Amino acid sequence: MHFWESSGAMGFHSMLVLVTWVCVMLTAIMAAAAIAYPLALPNCSDSCGDVKIPYPFGTTEGWYWEEESRDFSINCNKSSGQPQPMIGNIDITNISIEGEMDILMYNSINCYDQWGTPLSNNTESWLQVPDFTVSVTKNKFVAVGCDTYAFLNGTLKDAPFTIGCLSKCNDTRNIVNGNCSGIGCCRINIPEGLTGIDFAAYSFNKHKDVWSFNPCSFAFIIQKDKFNFSSAYLTSLQNNISFPMVLDWAIGNETCKVARNKGNYICGANSNCSDLKNGSGYRCKCKKGYNGNPYLKDGCQDIDECKEKKICPIKQNCFNEVGSYRCSCINGYHKVEEVCVPSLTIYLAVGISIFSLLVLLLGCSWIYWGLKKRKFIKLKEKFFQQNGGLLLKQQLSNHQNSIETTKIFTTEELKKAANNYDESRVLRQGGYGTVYRGLLSNNTVVSIKKSKIGDQNQIEQFINEMIVLTQINHRNVVKLFGCCLETEVPLLVYEFITNGTLSNHVHDKSLSSLLSWEKRLKIATEIAGALAYLHSSTSMPIIHRDVKAANILLDDDYTAKVADFGASRLVPLDQTQLNTLVQGTWGYLDPEYMQTSQLTEKSDVYSFGKSDVYSFGVVMTELLTGKKALSFDRPENDRNLAISFVSTIKEDCLLQILEDHIVSEGNIEQLKEIANLAKRCLSLRGEDRPFMKEMAKELERLRSMEKNPLGNIDVDGKKIEYSLSATSHSFNIDVGIGCSTSTTAEYDSIREQVLKSVEDGR
Repeated sequence: MHFWESSGAMGFHSMLVLVTWVCVMLTAIMAAAAIAYPLALPNCSDSCGDVKIPYPFGTTEGWYWEEESRDFSINCNKSSGQPQPMIGNIDITNISIEGEMDILMYNSINCYDQWGTPLSNNTESWLQVPDFTVSVTKNKFVAVGCDTYAFLNGTLKDAPFTIGCLSKCNDTRNIVNGNCSGIGCCRINIPEGLTGIDFAAYSFNKHKDVWSFNPCSFAFIIQKDKFNFSSAYLTSLQNNISFPMVLDWAIGNETCKVARNKGNYICGANSNCSDLKNGSGYRCKCKKGYNGNPYLKDGCQDIDECKEKKICPIKQNCFNEVGSYRCSCINGYHKVEEVCVPSLTIYLAVGISIFSLLVLLLGCSWIYWGLKKRKFIKLKEKFFQQNGGLLLKQQLSNHQNSIETTKIFTTEELKKAANNYDESRVLRQGGYGTVYRGLLSNNTVVSIKKSKIGDQNQIEQFINEMIVLTQINHRNVVKLFGCCLETEVPLLVYEFITNGTLSNHVHDKSLSSLLSWEKRLKIATEIAGALAYLHSSTSMPIIHRDVKAANILLDDDYTAKVADFGASRLVPLDQTQLNTLVQGTWGYLDPEYMQTSQLTEKSDVYSFGKSDVYSFGVVMTELLTGKKALSFDRPENDRNLAISFVSTIKEDCLLQILEDHIVSEGNIEQLKEIANLAKRCLSLRGEDRPFMKEMAKELERLRSMEKNPLGNIDVDGKKIEYSLSATSHSFNIDVGIGCSTSTTAEYDSIREQVLKSVEDGR
């Protein structure tokens, strides 16, 4: 059987509330302990075990009320060691002076084996308490089973009375837990005034058809708020012997008026008498302002309301009176329409105090927010100056004619544009910071780059870089709109590019298939043109230092945009060598640059861009092969794409590593030339690599060139021969024939160094 009692917990929101409630509870407990109203006759026991026994009930003759129509004696059974009050054959769990008795009533069980033979544990239940009625408001008569009917018998208005309950079901599929409407369980109301009850459960067909899931019928009376039907009860109720039930009790079988006139009236002083609705007996209740046992002569005692609870309104004292109480205003207050109000002097004093407090609070708040705002403004000014704001303003004024669109944004502008830098606005994250999508007040969509904390000693170089980048006007370089210098690290605002990174389009299989060779060649040509522009066409050459597929953005027309100049450096034309820390991305790093940490050669001021050329060569190999620049999922000799690509060309195996869908009979010559250009970019020595200007011209030539084969293609699998321009190196490719395994000791050596550096986490 499923029984439960609900319990709750009070939540406290502050220590003050907690302390207040503890005080209130302690006060209530102390008051209850101080006021102990008697339950039984003087010198008589008022309990049996854990159950209180109030008069008119008692456990010993002379301790309980005696009359012909009712028996108020309680049997305090001590046979089991723990005293247990009983009435008839029923255990009592509680008796209230309000006229209710809680008992444990037996369960009627009717079980069979699978052949329909009744079992020995079958029982019927009866209540040997003819003097008390079954509570119709608290109980229900219930029958449980799928081949079940049950009868409830008793005496109603001095005549025999019987009601029944029917429950049927063929299987458990139609049974609904919590529903007791006739399928597996039925429940009926009990008529008012029923006494001397007995009940029994029966079976229509000895449970033969439902024995596998319901071998028994059950019938019982139970408190309705303590029963919730479950299909598990079809088998488990045979283990439950008794269930909680409520009886109604009253004095005699006469009305209050008759009982008073006959002289057998039991209600004590300060109590009222009330008749039962069915006219069978009466009950006693203490008057308002009194509490205790109304069945004792002086059981109803005056309640000191002033001690039991806070009953008077604020600013009033409580005075207890017999059966009542009164409230009066405290000193300095007088009552106006039942409300205590202070005198004029108190009004003035309180008013002045409140006004002074408000002025003080407002003044403190104004000073606090003023200081906080001033501190915030000073912090923004500090960051502005620390980040070179004054220098940038001066430089912008010097270049006023050429930098018309550059803007210095405020922190509030960019915070609002990026929706307080919400995670949903993140476009991408990299080693130099996070890029957010923003919407300016003029509805311009921008990319806002929030850099990581950098070296404050590089502020002047950052400002120079800002000035140069604002002068860049190239369709394949992401345009810089401006910056914000009021934060610890400057924020950069770029134009927003809609179609993601080249890395996504090359390495995502669903997008790679849409990237045709024509688009790839167009992208490579545009990247080369942009880098050539940065290297040789700006007022001060710019080396990107982190050229990679992830830093190339594409718009909806697949136009390439070089982005992310976080690692870039400006190189004055008279500076022929620049030592710096190695920066960039593994897989794209120039091996010579990794070893020397030098961006330039002493002999050639323009060769600083050879490191970008190497990285561009890696991007070209990604466009040709669809592979990532560095992947530990590939075999050891194939982890670094640049190294394996050059080795593959030297082994005459180019066609085996090209991405399948970009190769066609019409573009094979062009692919070989592009591969040869990539190979030149990936030369180990910087002086052997072409300048970006040469790469841009050659790629533009190849892109604009009409289809004009330079060699012969043997479709039967013979060798394909071709020759590049004077600036290129030739190689042969076998189509469908095994590759040679030649390589150079120099490249093997550098490959070992690079792979070891990567694995060591350098």
